[in-house]
Amino acid sequence: MTIEDYSFGRIKIDGRTYTSDVIIFPDRVKDAWWRKEGHRLDPGDLTDAVAVSPAVLVIGTGGLGVMQVPEETMAWLRARGIDVRVAKTGEAVRIFNALAGTGQAVAALHLTC
Repeated sequence: MTIEDYSFGRIKIDGRTYTSDVIIFPDRVKDAWWRKEGHRLDPGDLTDAVAVSPAVLVIGTGGLGVMQVPEETMAWLRARGIDVRVAKTGEAVRIFNALAGTGQAVAALHLTC
């Protein structure tokens, strides 16, 4: 999977455009990803992402970086041996694309604020 373009509220992945938050797996995209609390990322929000045992999880916190990733969530991911990279979504896209060829990266991206 390669992210071809990202702008506030919109992302293009392998030729398909999405307008809701996404989780990008090596072989598919889960669109309409929603969190228990819109701008706070809880461990339960990442069940699908963690289920595939990614080596790296790239978290995009939104174009302005509004979505918070509490230390509790970070500790939960690290306890599962996952290397976590958190950045505003524009930077998270660049990080994910650099790792995408490995087949071991998953991205959870908030597309708006």
